[in-house]
Amino acid sequence: MEIASTFGSFGSSASATGAPEQSDFVTFLRMLTTQMQNQDPLNPQSASDFAVQLATFAGVEQQTFTNQLLSSMLGQTGLAELGGWVGMEARIYGGVHFDGTPIALTPDPALGAEAVTLIVRDAEGRIVDSRPLDPEAQSYRWDGRDSEGAQLPPGRYSFEIDSTVEGETLDTQPVAAYVPILEARYENGMTLLALPGGLYVDSAQVTGLRRPDSLPAA
Repeated sequence: MEIASTFGSFGSSASATGAPEQSDFVTFLRMLTTQMQNQDPLNPQSASDFAVQLATFAGVEQQTFTNQLLSSMLGQTGLAELGGWVGMEARIYGGVHFDGTPIALTPDPALGAEAVTLIVRDAEGRIVDSRPLDPEAQSYRWDGRDSEGAQLPPGRYSFEIDSTVEGETLDTQPVAAYVPILEARYENGMTLLALPGGLYVDSAQVTGLRRPDSLPAA
């Protein structure tokens, strides 16, 4: 599956957030210089004490920068919000994994269609099932059987509907399916959702979200 990223690099944002730390660091150096210039010559502060102060400030500065960088990443990838998606069902196009459990589909026939046919293809693009649907149907449960009624093996399947009127094709469109979200992860600049069967989809491709309460009736 080709995944298109909708998230850009966070480098520019991190650079911008680094400005306050740079300013504070310069201020600290000025204060340190002033302290050295005005110290008691009869009881000067040791160089090791200055080194400890500098190292302490540098450590705090680095930690602050890291926290801001992480915040920037979370804000752009949406992981904070997407964490709540795990366990939900996502509405996606492009095919899903079938493991024997009926798949919830959301057909959207062309306006004015008199007849609608659901077409199911396997991972190689071969048509393995073709069945009529109610033109008014907005949901359907595919049972995983072929045109002869035999159970199909587990694997990836995609769906489309052919809308016709007076025997002429009006439109052929892909059909979305609801599938469980197993995991959300940030990888290669994208926020990916892990789906059953080892499939991944860009979170931007999700067109609907719902709780897995029940499947639509056939």
